Amino acid sequence: MPPNEQTPLIQTVIIAPPRPRYSHSTIRRFCSVALGTTLVVIVILFLVPAHWLPGNHSESEWAPAHGYLPWSSWPQRAGLSYEDLQKVLLETPKEEKAREWSQYYTAGPHLAGKNLSQAVWTRERWQDFGVEASIADYDVYINYPVGHRLALLEMKDKSKAGPAEEEQGVEVEKSKYRVRYECSMEEDVLDEDPTSGLDNRIPTFHGYSASGNVTAQYVYVNRGTYEDFEDLVKANVSLKGKIALAKYGRIFRGLKVKRAQEMGMIGMVIYTDPEEDGEITEENGYKTYPDGPARNPSSVQRGSTQFLSIAPGDPTTPGYPSKPRCPREDPHHSIPYIPSVPISYMDALPLLKALNGHGPKASDFNEYWQGGGLGYKGVEYNIGPSPSDLVLNLVNEQEYITTPLWNVIGIINGTLQDEVIVLGNHRDAWIAGGAGDPNSGSAAMNEVIRSFGEALKKGYKPLRTIVFASWDGEEYGLIGSTEWVEEYLPWLSKAAVAYLNLDVGTRGPHFEASASPLLNQALYQATSLVQSPNQTVKGQTVRDLWDGHIRTMGSGSDFTAFQDFAGIPSVDLGFAGGPDSAVYHYHSNYDSFAWMDKFGDSGWHYHVAITKVFALFAASLVETPIIAFNATDYATGLDFYLHSVKNLTTTSTDPTILDSPIVKTLESAIARLHNASAAFDARAADLATAIKGGVPWWKWWRKAQLYYQVRQVNDRYKYLERQFLHPEGLDGRSWFKHVVFAPGIWTGYAGATFPGLVEAVDRGDRNGVERWSKIIKGNIDNATDSLK
Repeated sequence: MPPNEQTPLIQTVIIAPPRPRYSHSTIRRFCSVALGTTLVVIVILFLVPAHWLPGNHSESEWAPAHGYLPWSSWPQRAGLSYEDLQKVLLETPKEEKAREWSQYYTAGPHLAGKNLSQAVWTRERWQDFGVEASIADYDVYINYPVGHRLALLEMKDKSKAGPAEEEQGVEVEKSKYRVRYECSMEEDVLDEDPTSGLDNRIPTFHGYSASGNVTAQYVYVNRGTYEDFEDLVKANVSLKGKIALAKYGRIFRGLKVKRAQEMGMIGMVIYTDPEEDGEITEENGYKTYPDGPARNPSSVQRGSTQFLSIAPGDPTTPGYPSKPRCPREDPHHSIPYIPSVPISYMDALPLLKALNGHGPKASDFNEYWQGGGLGYKGVEYNIGPSPSDLVLNLVNEQEYITTPLWNVIGIINGTLQDEVIVLGNHRDAWIAGGAGDPNSGSAAMNEVIRSFGEALKKGYKPLRTIVFASWDGEEYGLIGSTEWVEEYLPWLSKAAVAYLNLDVGTRGPHFEASASPLLNQALYQATSLVQSPNQTVKGQTVRDLWDGHIRTMGSGSDFTAFQDFAGIPSVDLGFAGGPDSAVYHYHSNYDSFAWMDKFGDSGWHYHVAITKVFALFAASLVETPIIAFNATDYATGLDFYLHSVKNLTTTSTDPTILDSPIVKTLESAIARLHNASAAFDARAADLATAIKGGVPWWKWWRKAQLYYQVRQVNDRYKYLERQFLHPEGLDGRSWFKHVVFAPGIWTGYAGATFPGLVEAVDRGDRNGVERWSKIIKGNIDNATDSLK
């Protein structure tokens, strides 16, 4: 071959044939594979948390490794077993500490946005307990009271009153009237109850009530439910241009005002009827507070009139957090534009008696109108309207401002950063006291955190991350918690396992709870570990004396944003009063430290009991390797809820509205979910058994396999509740995203199940029934697929 441009200038001379690079290729290949495998094993063992790699341990010893992981910022510690953690949580809470915390929180006013010093104090106490804590603030739109008046006026010259005025309502100069009765609008100052007489005590008022000065005839509207107003329309009672006089009870107060304004009424007055108090009344011979357990006649229930079933939180920022300079919307989609005021039954008496003989009687209506606790005082519960020469003058002056609220957020970082348990209680109150609502919960929360702090001192580090929250602004409309969830929704959607809510921790001896069905079994287990304060047989637990009924989730407290908006399984629990308990003065000055110390929980034993239940419940969710959920209970719940919807058709104007093929497929979809849930729970149980049994150290591959199986199972449990979210939300109230749980649109507090479907049935909307059946079936199918 002739030389070319590729030919080297210096020729290479081959002096020997090439030698094989490796003379023992088989051995070297084996060594390379072995070395590579060893390196992979080392990496796996390094990255997989030690507590997930089973050894010869009991299940109770599966506490996190301390200072082992490369991403752990915690110092090395000896650790604390789950059994030892439970022991600390049972032995640490003390009655005297709960009483101390309650006495601090109830010593003065702590209205939302007015309690920065309490927020700072709470943060400092949590830090003293060993928990990192900070304050998260939001700028929110709320109101504060300026002035009010409610007077019963009678016309000086009755001959000038005519049918036209009676039909249209009376708005004339005050000079035409004389005062027949001036409502005090205050609660009595009691020597035995120091906070009732504070100079800076908070006036009686409604949160989010509209300012206004209206004078008109008035109508007794029973409890002001949607059905009550329908009954009045059927009875041809004139409502437009009138002022409504309503009893508290049955539904959230804001929805009473909402329906009144929709009916053309121009104001509302709400009072607490002794009928709500059962047998513990003055009529039945019980002395009134402070001398006895019956209601003080001057007690007034303050509270929010936000339309809670439409959207909670700051009404100017629905769906996004209220931060400085954020865009704001018209708030009146979820707050009223007519004025309202709360009064005592002592002030309501002259107004009710003035209606005697005017219009039909409540006893002429259906069963929901029967009764009334003031008959012995001469009240006949006539509907009215009041005669045209007898009117109410309602004055409500409110200052609306944008002001900061302060949440206190504490955290104990766990080994697993993407599995988080949130525990919350609100701090704000309508009054100086609030010994029941919310500060029995606040006192218990402090004891919960102090107990976990004691565990930290002993070397405890949680498996999952724990977040503690002291919410502000709950009373106005769950504002602090809602804004926080809206801000941190992306993180919560990925990391949150459950939310545990403690509002009224105790006001009596009877345990109550509402929960997502996923949490039912964990709740039963936690209550079985705590001794009941009111044992009839030695050794009885809270579970032994509780009927075991768990209500569905509705609204009315800080779990709402977690459960109904973010799809995070939640629980709300506490000790409530019973038929023989002293009357609880809800949102009154008499929900005070003095009342709690004498009547509510005189030994402070129930404060300690709820602390222990709450702490142990949290610990079970934090520490068990498999998240303590039960999917089968959820599927069983769905089946029960569907049958409840079907029962609605017995009273529907269209009893065949659910006779549709797509509706019928819901039953089979739930059945498939039930089968998948049972299989998944069984798989989780088998996995827990494998963990408990342990794996020899040399079966490293089995250890790694178990770790990833546990993570897979826990992820599916964690996201199961989220499968029931519908991004577009419910009809007419898109903030609520959950297709299974929401507050009833006309109840507010009580939970509605399959709310979109139920509301379509109530409207007689066949297209809506079809649409919501398809939506719900899609969610159920997604949940089923997620468990396979």
